[in-house]
Amino acid sequence: MRATGIGSFPGTEQRDQDEALAMVLGELGGDEQGLPFLPEVPGRGAHATMVGRTLGLVGELDADLQPSGWRLTGTSGSLPLDQRRGRSLLSQDLDGLEERASGRTGGFKVQVAGPWTLAATVERPRGDKVLADHGARRELAQALAVAVADHVADVRRRLPAATELVLQVDEPALPAVLGGGVPTASGFGRHRTVHPPEASDALRWVLEGSRDAGAVPWVHCCAADVPFDLLRGAGARGVLVDLSLLDADGHDAAAEALEAGDTVALGVVPSEEGGPAGDAALVERVQRWIDMLGVDLDRVSGSLLVSPACGLAGASPAWARRAIELSRSVARSLTG
Repeated sequence: MRATGIGSFPGTEQRDQDEALAMVLGELGGDEQGLPFLPEVPGRGAHATMVGRTLGLVGELDADLQPSGWRLTGTSGSLPLDQRRGRSLLSQDLDGLEERASGRTGGFKVQVAGPWTLAATVERPRGDKVLADHGARRELAQALAVAVADHVADVRRRLPAATELVLQVDEPALPAVLGGGVPTASGFGRHRTVHPPEASDALRWVLEGSRDAGAVPWVHCCAADVPFDLLRGAGARGVLVDLSLLDADGHDAAAEALEAGDTVALGVVPSEEGGPAGDAALVERVQRWIDMLGVDLDRVSGSLLVSPACGLAGASPAWARRAIELSRSVARSLTG
């Protein structure tokens, strides 16, 4: 059994990013029980958020930053300044990673925002979300598929000794997209439901892009109603979830994924201080879950990870470190 994190960390400056990376590599990069990852420090500004970093990768569409958030410009040519800043900041983070970890073997994980979370967040040139326009959301997903393939190739070049590269596609908005729960610009209505076949197609393009470039595609969805079947049908070989949010169907779907040999990362460590935070209590929680599913822990432990429930951007620096330490400790205890 391994331990990992979701991605985000607290902080507001570049040194916070550097310290987070050093901590992740120190806690999770020492042996095969850890899956280290590239931290994100969104407190550095809009260009450092999940959406800003991902749009920086998407060279086929232009986007700029408005008071309401990120917006596609509908123009082509050189990337707008805000998009270039997002790309530059991510490149700077990758430079730091390469400097510290280029010779490391084992696995490594990087994260991008998924096509449906982008569609539910980014605006069209004339207003409202990309989600409102079938053609625009298709174009965005296809551009993202190209971008993640290039991103994976870049990370592989920087980490040539890594034996496994995981691309985590963050889709916190996907359940709302499928359920017609994303608000319109006015706030008085909701965008129409996106039906599963279309949702699956867009995800498949992105996941296949990462897989063809040499990464193992996972999807993170720390929300209720995680659509396990849709994610796995689209090509996700791993799903990261908040265990406290899973309903009965979610538990069953997680068991099916494990039985099939796919990865499940259990978010059991609180993302902020509070709740059960001792090693023994968290180990017992995972063991109870395994017993409830009726699966053999020894048989599925290679496909099971322990992580914080969600990102750590809202935590204190001390708790962010403690959450990663606890994830590693719980995984070690369950493996032993």
